[in-house]
Amino acid sequence: MKETIDRLRIDGAERIGSATTEADLEALRTALLGRKGEVTLLLRGLKDVAEADRPKMGAELNRLKGELGALLEARLVELGGTEVMDGPALDLTLPGTPPTGPGTNHLLLTTLEAVCDIFYGLGFSRGVGPEVELDYYNFTALNFPDDHPARDIQDTFYINPKVCLRTQTSPVQVRTMEITEPPLAMIFPGRVYRNENADASHSSEFYQIEGLVVGEAISMADLKDTIDSFVRNFFGANEPTRFRPHYFPFTEPSVEVDMQCVACHGKGCGVCGQTGWLEIMGAGMVHPNVFKAAGYEDDKYTGFAFGMGIDRIAMLKYGIGDIRLLYENDLRFLNQFRGVL
Repeated sequence: MKETIDRLRIDGAERIGSATTEADLEALRTALLGRKGEVTLLLRGLKDVAEADRPKMGAELNRLKGELGALLEARLVELGGTEVMDGPALDLTLPGTPPTGPGTNHLLLTTLEAVCDIFYGLGFSRGVGPEVELDYYNFTALNFPDDHPARDIQDTFYINPKVCLRTQTSPVQVRTMEITEPPLAMIFPGRVYRNENADASHSSEFYQIEGLVVGEAISMADLKDTIDSFVRNFFGANEPTRFRPHYFPFTEPSVEVDMQCVACHGKGCGVCGQTGWLEIMGAGMVHPNVFKAAGYEDDKYTGFAFGMGIDRIAMLKYGIGDIRLLYENDLRFLNQFRGVL
């Protein structure tokens, strides 16, 4: 079979080179590479080749098939035809398409950096941590009990029993406290992951930003003043905020933070579900058990923490009704927000 392959390689190249029309080339393609073509028949005949030689002959035939196909395409171009491809032929004489404008940051990145800038102005610095996190930092060090529902596999993406994709940016707080002496004031922005079905208000991955302040005599009043300052700076209005009692394992007391609806100013509308208020974040005073896990003296230091979704903050500010729009990369949608911040 080796001699037959070598002979067909030379003969096929000569026949292709002698073709003078596109019709001739198409006929050759069928004769050489079609369902009943010469190369195809040789491939089917591999079953009759000695088992020891079969892999080598198969590789030779595949190489021959590729060579003849390339020669056919090259000859077609020489004859002024169109290279086989999906879509229309490329006309190199046409003028180029001018760019529509310079690139810009994605709305989520723009929002994240705008939020960070506000907290920089309040004296915060920025920290980072891993997205693939130990279960210890994601749950145990944050005072989650072993039977807490958030640990369930239907809520968390586990890589193995001790490693998961972080469900919040709070683990960075513990990691930071382990290597930083108080006092401190830091923010921790980043991507987080939760095992949720995507809908208008939920996504399996999204962005959060956590804040942490630790020192002596830090109080809930300091937390309230910090949150009010953020709301005034970011939303550009003197909308009041309110704290509602809540539960988080890593803070005590814990609160949900609402701001008065920016659409109706508290009168009640479709945006706020007729309540006059919009939930913007969770917060509270750092739980003593979290201080103990980080090696802080819980009888000497106090602190507060807060966390909010960057996606949700952007949706509230710009009236976006579906979180999925932020991740579909539709330029018609994203270009509406060029230079908004």
